[in-house]
Amino acid sequence: MTEDELCNLDLIEAGRLVQRRDLSCVELTQAQLRRIERLDGRLRSYATVSADAALAQARQADEEIRSRAIRGPLHGVPVAVKDLCNTEGIATAAGMAIHKRHVPERDATVVARLKASGAVLLGKLQMTEGAMSTHHPSIGPPVNPWGEALWPGVSSSGSGVATAACLCFGSLGSDTLGSIRFPSTMNGITGLKPTWGRVSRAGVFPLAESLDHIGPMTRSAADAAAILGAIAGADADDPTALQAAVPDYLDGIDGGVRGLRIGIDRAFNTAGADGDMVRVSEEACAVLARLGASVRDVAFPSPDEVARDAVLLCAIEAAVAHEATYPARASEYGPVFAAFLDTGRNVDAFTVVKIRKRRAEFSGRLAALFEEIDVLIVPALNRAGLTLAELSQKVADPSQARFSRVRFTSPFDMSGSPALVLPGGKTAEGLPVGFQMIGRHLEEALLLRAGHAFQQATDWHRRRPPA
Repeated sequence: MTEDELCNLDLIEAGRLVQRRDLSCVELTQAQLRRIERLDGRLRSYATVSADAALAQARQADEEIRSRAIRGPLHGVPVAVKDLCNTEGIATAAGMAIHKRHVPERDATVVARLKASGAVLLGKLQMTEGAMSTHHPSIGPPVNPWGEALWPGVSSSGSGVATAACLCFGSLGSDTLGSIRFPSTMNGITGLKPTWGRVSRAGVFPLAESLDHIGPMTRSAADAAAILGAIAGADADDPTALQAAVPDYLDGIDGGVRGLRIGIDRAFNTAGADGDMVRVSEEACAVLARLGASVRDVAFPSPDEVARDAVLLCAIEAAVAHEATYPARASEYGPVFAAFLDTGRNVDAFTVVKIRKRRAEFSGRLAALFEEIDVLIVPALNRAGLTLAELSQKVADPSQARFSRVRFTSPFDMSGSPALVLPGGKTAEGLPVGFQMIGRHLEEALLLRAGHAFQQATDWHRRRPPA
């Protein structure tokens, strides 16, 4: 197996090689570091590469595996995390110039849990400023490996690029309005936004605390299951983390979809989505039906008001998160993020209460819909193959342009529902197109099982970019 073929393996496949001692963790980590050195100067997916620490962790993993003290499927596998997760002794800037010298004394809970699982941390992945929509002017944005003219997605752009380009075997991203799901569909990978509170946010720099979700970005649903199993669960350092027991997400992942009820609202899916997004969602339903699921038409509760509310609520909560440094150090912020924080600071209390009311009503209607179905299929984005040039075009109403991009994602941040993005097709130009599976709260295992069944029947997740 060549070094490139090795780096192209799925996480679980790589882990098995190391845990069977067919390959050492040090050799696997060195292969990843060489690939990063060779490709990331152009792709810019890493904010920091912690090569020495990674090799030290790899040597420890090899010693443990030699003594048969195997911790689980991640043991000995190199991964990376978005640069808003605190890492002891390694800079954590959250995409912000103002925090470029911030070196935490303690790991975020998710980082500590990855290390406890035996994973090797390659470094920190680049992201937009404060996890919002644009990169700070001082930072060169990550480059989509499918083409430098393409949008890499936000805000977990580095996580999407690094995972797609095989510069890590899996990564962590965060999702507030769609920021795991956008880079997943744009880079052709699998991304999971878990139920809100399923994964601790302790030690993770916030954008909007009631909307923020931390989750895995991988090359397969099975790999996402392995990472979620390592990072999920209650946490004394995060009182909002859910107390529910964490299942073995890999146990039963081969159970298939026979008997599952798949819902689709074609009126919702086709309103504002391009033909590729609509087609791929329909084709996903057809694949699942062939595998034994039943597909039924449903009426999805109108998300338009709650999607607009999500953007404004995000601005409000972001203004609170940055209260200590904005506007006091406004000159160190990029203009787009600063304007967003100004918007949040100027919202009145009546508006906040109305947003909360509409959010609760939408969440209740969505929960009622899941009495009829097990999985909802929706597009991952309004446009496939979105280019940087298209994003930079001036529009009459910028807030409307932002709303159209988050229409299929932000409602599920507002409801806290788990959402799984899978590659499901391609454009005429050969670019990846994803779709979403939405489930009930805490039913990630069902979503991952359905996603795995889809990926066993298709090969979209096996396709790699030319980088």
